[in-house]
Amino acid sequence: MDALEIARWQFGITTVYHFMMVPLTIGLGLVVAVIQTLWHRTGRPEYLRMTKFWGKLFLINFIMGVATGIVQEFQFGMAWSEYSRFVGDVFGAPLAMEALLAFFVESTFLGLWIFGWKQLKPAVHLACLWIAVIGSVFSAYFIIVANSWMQHPVGVEMIDGRPVMTDAWAVFTNNTALVAVPHTLFGALAVAGAFLLGIAWYHLWRRRHDGTDTVGPDGRVVPGSSDIPGRDRADHAVWIRSLRIGAVVAMISFAGTAVTGDLQGKLMFDQQPMKMAAAEAACHDGTGFSILSVGNVGSKNCDDVVAVIEVPGLLSFLAEGDFTTEVRGVNSLLDQYKADYGTHLPDNPIYGDRAGKEIQYVPVMEVTYWGFRMMIGFGGVAALAALAALWLTRKGTVPASRGLMRLAVFGILAPFGANAAGWIFTEMGRQPFVVAPNPDPSGIDQVFMFTAAAVSPGVSAGELLTSLVVLTAVYAVLLVVEVKLLVKYVRGGVASAMPELAHAPADENEDQTPGGGPGKPGADDVLAFAY
Repeated sequence: MDALEIARWQFGITTVYHFMMVPLTIGLGLVVAVIQTLWHRTGRPEYLRMTKFWGKLFLINFIMGVATGIVQEFQFGMAWSEYSRFVGDVFGAPLAMEALLAFFVESTFLGLWIFGWKQLKPAVHLACLWIAVIGSVFSAYFIIVANSWMQHPVGVEMIDGRPVMTDAWAVFTNNTALVAVPHTLFGALAVAGAFLLGIAWYHLWRRRHDGTDTVGPDGRVVPGSSDIPGRDRADHAVWIRSLRIGAVVAMISFAGTAVTGDLQGKLMFDQQPMKMAAAEAACHDGTGFSILSVGNVGSKNCDDVVAVIEVPGLLSFLAEGDFTTEVRGVNSLLDQYKADYGTHLPDNPIYGDRAGKEIQYVPVMEVTYWGFRMMIGFGGVAALAALAALWLTRKGTVPASRGLMRLAVFGILAPFGANAAGWIFTEMGRQPFVVAPNPDPSGIDQVFMFTAAAVSPGVSAGELLTSLVVLTAVYAVLLVVEVKLLVKYVRGGVASAMPELAHAPADENEDQTPGGGPGKPGADDVLAFAY
């Protein structure tokens, strides 16, 4: 393995790990803000409990996300210095705004929310959460603006071999970013929806398993109470409402990702046609969409790939919005790429010993082909599971089956898999470019950068391998820590986020209103909630 390959593995491992936390932070933050708004408007105790419980899990994930995200910044300078020099003039604005504006706003108001339960007026306290959540959305927007410029460079002029921003508005309103942002947000909400559904199903199952809830002759649930802290009738309302909110969010999110994904796909067919052709293993021009292909998907010319299940006209619809326009395949695109950008890497010192090597314009099709299908498949499975969950819980509780409970819990991973597969497809499909060429014949079509030119020339393969091993080990430890924390507080239920429930009278639990009262969180709960 040379330095470039190791650097790519390092960036891929750390970024995929970090990105697993990003959608949960964004999606769960939005859901918690809505739930607290419901508590503020209605005063119902279950909404307070839901805010505290889901808010605690949100904070655990947020903290881990910050810790793992810091590494991304260092990687640019350590392993990708040439890339940083090339994109620096463009990336400076969105990344500075993400750090100085969005992240600082997000972290500041999140701190006020954590410690302001008793100190701030309810409306102000709620506003702090909303500002923090909106800050996280803007943070995602600025990051996606930077990434979208790599997918579709606009608003720049080449000066001394480097792109210099000449039109900030074009960069911040890049059509690639404007479609990617809502697609990412819907994907984040899909993660949050499955998260709520799976955990709520587990707790409703526990209530049935230990006899707290029973089922009447008509099949409807009869909520009960037990001596377990927090396990009262209001606790049942927490979980059934959480499950239904999660299921509805999951289904709406899938519809949103489908619509925005279609728009994003049409842009990709225009801006990065080789990526989409590789996603289809479409060797030749045509109109059919392959549901399943067999053969050597990884071969360079893919001539032996055969579509087993194909939908005629669907590929044309995904690309052009009709059913008849032929979409260019890998082989014809390969000739165009070679004519436009050369067959071999330039004889330039920036490429090191990679100079003069043949350029592989076809990305790894096993990754793009299956990544594209995993992204859609996992998302569809999660949406169908949410629909089934609403039907199965229509009488107020979940079935007594342990197997269904485990399936619901493991189903939490489905939208995580869809998000990860989508990110891997997007980034791997762009190869061999780290900044993809703009096909628009407007004078800036020569703004591109080969990945082979982006790696730091002064860093050896041994140094990169050492950092890869160390960072992977550190991230593995952080993964264990996060999973243990999440499992601990999930199993503890609402009482793990509201210690006062363990020693509060039952009637006190029913009097938790936005304006105060006996059930209002006390000062002793503030530090417990903030860990």
